[in-house]
Amino acid sequence: MSKPWARLFEVPWVYRIWQAPFQEQKLAPVLRHNDLSNVRRVLDVGCGPGTNAPHFRGKDYLGLDINPEYVRQARARHGMRFEVADVTRWEVRDEPFDFILVNSFFHHVGDEDSDRILSHLATLLTADGCIHVLDLVLPERASPARLLAKMDRGEHPRPLERWRTLFGMRFDVEHFEPYDLDVAGVALWKMVYFRGRPTERARS
Repeated sequence: MSKPWARLFEVPWVYRIWQAPFQEQKLAPVLRHNDLSNVRRVLDVGCGPGTNAPHFRGKDYLGLDINPEYVRQARARHGMRFEVADVTRWEVRDEPFDFILVNSFFHHVGDEDSDRILSHLATLLTADGCIHVLDLVLPERASPARLLAKMDRGEHPRPLERWRTLFGMRFDVEHFEPYDLDVAGVALWKMVYFRGRPTERARS
């Protein structure tokens, strides 16, 4: 069931203000475990209003989002390549990317669509490329983090091991790291960072 208040976050400035305190915390595992200076071509799936784009200035970058207002503001703010696309239905056709980033997207998408999207993204990577996924974990036990995950506008936060299974259907696991988004040392959201390369079957 959709949450009526979730429409507020479709307004770019509301989304940016909400994300600002956690933006760098979210990306911290990616920045810690990867040298972005070596990245050549970036596909940013569900890019929002360009939240991740500053980390990829000077790269061959493509950001995709379904919200035209997000894309309009991202273009105006960052002067990079952004396109409106519903990646649950439209298959990306472009030159291969060595860095695919999917930041907080799959908890908005059911298992069948998630697997289909992951399957397609696996075919868009260069031979040395990786996918990098950050997403919302649904804790097993009652906690503030579980309550907030349940309240999130995304309808599909998943337990940690369910994320591992979903990613592992199309990608070999290179890195799988649970981490927290916190305020004053209190974990408000549980997250996971996944990095992987396509399985041989997924590449074909």
